[in-house]
Amino acid sequence: MSEKINLLPEAGHFYKANLHCHTVDSDGRLTHEEVKAEYQKRGYRIVAYTDHRKYGWYRELCDREFVALAAMEVDINEHFKVPGDFSRVKTYHINLYDAMPEKYQEEKQRSPLPERKYYDMDYINDYIRKMKAYGFFACYNHPYWSLQNYEDYKGLRGFWGMEIYNYGCDLDGMYGFHPQSYDEMLRLGNRLFCVAADDNHNAFPFEDPLSDSFGGFTMVKAPELTYGAVTEALLNGNFYSSMGPEIHGLSVEDGVLKVETSPVDKIFVMTQGRNCYRKAAVLGQTISGGSFSLNGTEGYIRVQIRDREGRYACSNAYEMRGNTPVLRSYDMTVE
Repeated sequence: MSEKINLLPEAGHFYKANLHCHTVDSDGRLTHEEVKAEYQKRGYRIVAYTDHRKYGWYRELCDREFVALAAMEVDINEHFKVPGDFSRVKTYHINLYDAMPEKYQEEKQRSPLPERKYYDMDYINDYIRKMKAYGFFACYNHPYWSLQNYEDYKGLRGFWGMEIYNYGCDLDGMYGFHPQSYDEMLRLGNRLFCVAADDNHNAFPFEDPLSDSFGGFTMVKAPELTYGAVTEALLNGNFYSSMGPEIHGLSVEDGVLKVETSPVDKIFVMTQGRNCYRKAAVLGQTISGGSFSLNGTEGYIRVQIRDREGRYACSNAYEMRGNTPVLRSYDMTVE
C-alpha cells in the first residue's frame, strides 16, 4: 500500500496570525493591548508586533488563547533622489521575528539596525546572517510598495520568507499581491516561504473601507498555542497565507496531489516553469478541491486558490524530488 504524505500536518490546529503589525510604539494608532483585543474578537490567536526600528517582546500579552511574537521591522533606504520626497525612495523593509526571545535580551533591546547601504547586497545579506545569530528569522516585505524590482531582490539570500500579500499596501493602491516576485525568488533557487499580513497602522476606524486590519492573514498549523510551538511551525513552513479562502489539506499519494479547500472558483498548482495544473468551477458554482497528477518535472509546486470575490490563498512552495513534493525547513544555523 502506498504511503500518503501530508504536506500540511494532519495533526494540530490552525491558528490565525497577523505577522505584520504597527502600534503606538512607531506609526500605529493602537496600543499593544488594543491590537490584541480587536484581533482576538475576529478569531486571531497570533500577532507579531513589528514596530519600525524598535524591538518589542510583550510577554505579558501571551496567555492560553494568544501568542504575541517578539519582532521588529527594519529598513534600508536609498538616498533621497528628490530632497524631502520619500515617495520616490527605494527601500528594503524587513520583518525580523524572534525565535529565541529569552536570549540576547540586552542586545535586542538596543534594536540593532542596519546601516544605510542600499546597494551593498553583501552587507544586507551579512546583516541578516548576524541577526539570525541573535535568534531572528527574516521576512522580505512588500516589494512593489518599496519601489523594487527583480534587480533589487535577486541577490537577497538567507531569508526565511517574503510577503506574497500585504493588505495595507493593497489599500494604498500599491499592488499588495506579489506572486510574480515570489516565483522569481524561487526560480533563483531561494527556498523561502510566503506569508500574507495586514501591515496595519489603523489610521482609519475598523468600519471604514480603508481600514487596514483583518484583510491578510497566515494560518499556522501547530500542535498547541505556545510561543515555541508557533515559531517551530513557522520555521518548518507549516502554514499557508490567505486573503480569505481556506486550504484545509494538501497531501500526495502515488504521485497525485490532493488539494482540499473552502468553496472556491479556481485552483492553480504553480510550477517552476510556465506549466500550471488547474481546475475551475462552472460559472455560478464553486469547487472544494481537486486532484492533480505530478510527473516529477515541475521543479517545485505551490498551490494558489481563488474564491468568487477574487481573494487568494497560497501555500508555500514544495521542492520536487521525483514526483514527491518536499518542504525544507528553515535552518537557523549560522554559517
